[in-house]
Amino acid sequence: MPNFSDIYADVNKPLHLDIGCARGRFLWQMAQVEPKWNFMGLEIREPLVIEANNWRDEQGVNNLHYLFCNVNVSLGKIFESLPTGILKRVSILFPDPWFKRRHQTRRVVQPKLVEDLANYLTVGGEVFLHSDIEEVANKMCDRFSEHSSFYRSSNDWLNENILPVLSEREKATNIKNQPVYRALFIKSEEPTPNLSEEEQK
Repeated sequence: MPNFSDIYADVNKPLHLDIGCARGRFLWQMAQVEPKWNFMGLEIREPLVIEANNWRDEQGVNNLHYLFCNVNVSLGKIFESLPTGILKRVSILFPDPWFKRRHQTRRVVQPKLVEDLANYLTVGGEVFLHSDIEEVANKMCDRFSEHSSFYRSSNDWLNENILPVLSEREKATNIKNQPVYRALFIKSEEPTPNLSEEEQK
């Protein structure tokens, strides 16, 4: 697992985590637009990660890294050495829909992922969810809404992308004049435990 101080020139910059980054071009553009942030892309297809890191090295970028992993298995290990309060933004953009019911356990947004993000994301941190398939978008939102550490910024889909860069998939979807379902979840203060009447006195 990565040592963050070996990856980034300044490990104390706020971190944006992109889950399912594919070829990483979205994060590459984000790293140019927001040089005061660090960016990490997670991807389960190793050849894409190797290609993305080689391309990043050719460009000499020091606030961007791509990592090969299964996020639902490895997220805790990845962030063992993460400085407290660094993870401030997460994006999950157009994940694989896995339409067949028997394959839906392979969808990236599972309860364990939401729990892990609740543990590592700083209070006030943001989770951006985008999909061009309404069923998938609704299911992702349900997972985050079910967790007490997250609240949705709006009951309606966001009309526009409020990130400074469009993903490659969103650009293609816009060209086809197809809808994009966007939602923003925010990490709230830690839930207050239920106290007995004696403890409340």
